[in-house]
Amino acid sequence: MKSVSALLLLALARPAAAHGLFDAHLSERLPLLLTALLLGGAWLLYLLGSRRVPPRRSEAAWFHGAMLICAYAVFGPIDDWAETSTSLHMTQHMLFIVVIAPLWALARPLPQWRGITGRLGQPLWTAILRAGRYPTALAMLHGAIIWIWHTPRLYLLALDNLWWHAFEHACFLFSGWLFWWSVLRANPKQVPQALMALLLTLMHTGLLGALLTFGTTSFYGEHRDVQDQQLAGLIMWVPGGLVYLAAGAWIAWRWLTRMWRRQQERPASDHHF
Repeated sequence: MKSVSALLLLALARPAAAHGLFDAHLSERLPLLLTALLLGGAWLLYLLGSRRVPPRRSEAAWFHGAMLICAYAVFGPIDDWAETSTSLHMTQHMLFIVVIAPLWALARPLPQWRGITGRLGQPLWTAILRAGRYPTALAMLHGAIIWIWHTPRLYLLALDNLWWHAFEHACFLFSGWLFWWSVLRANPKQVPQALMALLLTLMHTGLLGALLTFGTTSFYGEHRDVQDQQLAGLIMWVPGGLVYLAAGAWIAWRWLTRMWRRQQERPASDHHF
């Protein structure tokens, strides 16, 4: 309950800082409150489910860390700064895509959520698990969402309308979580697909970052600073690319290590027989 209460307070504080708590229109407060309820509800279900299905300490740390970062990215001052700064807006997006989403995937929260929701949430969990079998398809879906929301029209729409802004964040988080889930939790047979999915994502996000970096005109309105836009492109291109490269190296290392162990075990078993 503490996590839900904290998120609600953050949601109330955001409009207060921007417009005044009592001056803020309901349409401005409602998306933030709904977002706080969804995040807080997911956090609370995880805590309750952890009593029935205790997670590993590392997985619990990943999950709580991701939720704290998510709360900051959505309700912290960075969301206000992102309204006028393209680079900070990109920083917020990258927190969703290459920090929070992979941490959620590493945390493996489905057993805890399934443990508390029972049959009620079974169709959703089953669909998520089935989707995880197709890393390349999820990479294409996630990539399409990234490009669509960085088109000038939808980018500006998300800035002007809090409902679209919240929906944009939800798209990044959910598609990113599915993508990273399929990649980081790939079984040995799926590893080649997972590496291909990471390579595809590295290439198209690098292309988008390069377009922003080398653009000589503002893509998101004349009032936007071109140098700030170029910095935004570098943020997507370099730090984001390093995350994908690190993930690919980790997956390949685990895969090769398993193959090496199997090869070491085979001679011993042949000698035994």
